[in-house]
Amino acid sequence: MGEDNKSIVLESNKNASKTLIEGRVQLPFKKAVEMSYANLKIRFWRSIITSAGVMLGIAFLVSVLSSSSILNALKGGEDVVGEAQQIWIVGMSLLVCTVGITNSLLMSVTERFREIGTMKCLGALDRHIVELFLLEATFQGFIGALIGALVGLLSTMLMFMFKYGFGVVLSRLPVLELFKSVLFAVITGTVLSIAAGVYPAYHAAKMQPAEAMRTEV
Repeated sequence: MGEDNKSIVLESNKNASKTLIEGRVQLPFKKAVEMSYANLKIRFWRSIITSAGVMLGIAFLVSVLSSSSILNALKGGEDVVGEAQQIWIVGMSLLVCTVGITNSLLMSVTERFREIGTMKCLGALDRHIVELFLLEATFQGFIGALIGALVGLLSTMLMFMFKYGFGVVLSRLPVLELFKSVLFAVITGTVLSIAAGVYPAYHAAKMQPAEAMRTEV
């Protein structure tokens, strides 16, 4: 009976310690958002460059989509060959944009070796590191995509207004289709940014604390 009681006590202590440790390493989502936002502010110019890549790709996407919608509303009919070529060009530009985001985030990981090592030494789990990097990618992607979508839409509308007249374009403006195009572009840009951040986040999470602390950048 003494050995059984001893085993029960040890198991209880083990469970209690495990619960305590798990409780200490919990990272509230609100705190993760605050940390990601602070990191973006510290690396403001790099964040601007990354967001600019998303912005240009999404601006081109919205320009193509909105041009097609406005032109169809004004003249009717579709240029299937031209549309296929535009889709190909947009797809390639978004692919280049995604590669650029991935490269930028990998450089960010390289610059933050010591920071990552410190966080892991203080008890941060792999999923915490992944969460922080993916949140940063989400912020950059959403802001860049939103600005790019608005720039692409406004520039396209102005182009058609100068060509066909303000009154003609405004009277036939396909508002619903344009809104859908902007929404689709913003979601696309955000999703591409998150996808581009997966590998850098995984790479950062798998770093050994001691190795990260020893690295000279």
